[in-house]
Amino acid sequence: MLGFSNKSLSNFLFWATQKKWFLVTMAIGAILLLLPTPAGLTLEGYRIIIIVITALIMIVTEPIPLPAIALYILVMEVVLGIGGPEEISHSFMNDAVFFIMGSLMLAVAIIQQGWDKRIALGIIRLTGNKTRNIVFGFTAISAILSSFIGEHTVVALMLPIAMTLIKYTSDDKEKVCGLSAVLLFAIAYGALIGSIGTPSGGGRNVIMITYFRDYNISISYLDWMVRMYPLVLIQIPIVSWILMKSFIPEYKQLDTGVRKLIVQVANSPELTGRSTVAGFIFLLVFLGWVFLSETLGLGIIALAGVLLYLIAGLVKWEDISRNTHWGVIILFGATISLGSNIKSTGAALWLADHMVNTFGSVMDVFPFMKDTIIVLITTTLANVLSSSATVAVLGPITMNMGGDALHLGLVTAIASSFGYFTAVAAPACTIIYSSGLVRAKDFLKAGWKVGIMSIVLLILYSNTYWLFFK
Repeated sequence: MLGFSNKSLSNFLFWATQKKWFLVTMAIGAILLLLPTPAGLTLEGYRIIIIVITALIMIVTEPIPLPAIALYILVMEVVLGIGGPEEISHSFMNDAVFFIMGSLMLAVAIIQQGWDKRIALGIIRLTGNKTRNIVFGFTAISAILSSFIGEHTVVALMLPIAMTLIKYTSDDKEKVCGLSAVLLFAIAYGALIGSIGTPSGGGRNVIMITYFRDYNISISYLDWMVRMYPLVLIQIPIVSWILMKSFIPEYKQLDTGVRKLIVQVANSPELTGRSTVAGFIFLLVFLGWVFLSETLGLGIIALAGVLLYLIAGLVKWEDISRNTHWGVIILFGATISLGSNIKSTGAALWLADHMVNTFGSVMDVFPFMKDTIIVLITTTLANVLSSSATVAVLGPITMNMGGDALHLGLVTAIASSFGYFTAVAAPACTIIYSSGLVRAKDFLKAGWKVGIMSIVLLILYSNTYWLFFK
């Protein structure tokens, strides 16, 4: 009947088995839509929360590719009336998306010129051939750099370096799964833990400093570093150890990969004027990120660098188009749109306020309970929204919870960097996912361990070391 046969039925059942989590997620979403809107929450706010819940379930279970989940978010935002097509399109594309796109393209250009090999060799000469030392080195370098120039820039620079080392160890991805994961997560998680080291480490820090000024609280660049940087240094060896235990590298020493790297660099042509121009262009982009990002935006500067590479003929558009992970760009844009709309509908504020009111009665009963609640709420929202959006929403709430507003604000800023749990929780995670060498489930495998460590350490650290500043 209607052309369907027993084989068609079998194919459908096989599809339903493979996509069971997608069907379960849709059923959960349908049930939530039928429930009444919670008091104090707009209809649009409730619906955006449903989209967040269903998207997160699919991100964790991955019944469909992550770019397909991005398309789901955008389609449902329009279908459920969160905004019109033009409004959703506007929320999808902004400078952050330009930055992801530009940084992925720049990585292609860097590899084309061979600069990644030379930088990789320089790092290896500092760390040696042992895998655990290289992992520590990648974590430390990423953390220190991200303290001053932001996690996006650092991961965009370090990713091609790690990929070069992995490629020279083995051409078969299946034989270096553990090695790939431990090196790439060392970069991403190192960048995240280092991003709270200075005010210039991320947008979240600048937003929080603005709130401090509104409360007539003064904290200088150096004061911020003195309070924060010991926490960065403490986390570096711990994160490295957790990653080595979570992803067992196939090679304890990367002798083969390092030897191939040395030979490749030795056999490479001497630096020519063309290579020098390529390096100079990237230096300009780097300096632009450091000094002009507030004026021009990280994304426009990255795209300007790509434009210069193309004008100079140092990379072909065909190579950029073929090697850029466009699905990741779509995914990042969709999460930006989601964060923008959960804030604009009032859902983020409603969620934060509701959670704070729920636990308010126990805050003064147990030691550190107020900090614990703030950290848990902030970490949860930071893995749904961007860290900057999380601080923008929660900052005024947490600083008004009573007590030392500076202490509470700094705790909120630090906890907003704990975006370890999914591929879309932070740009650093999204960028390493774009390599195709790590899976979505790998983020949860290592992320929950690093997350618990960071949460416990922050609560203890802020209630011991910070006492010296009172």
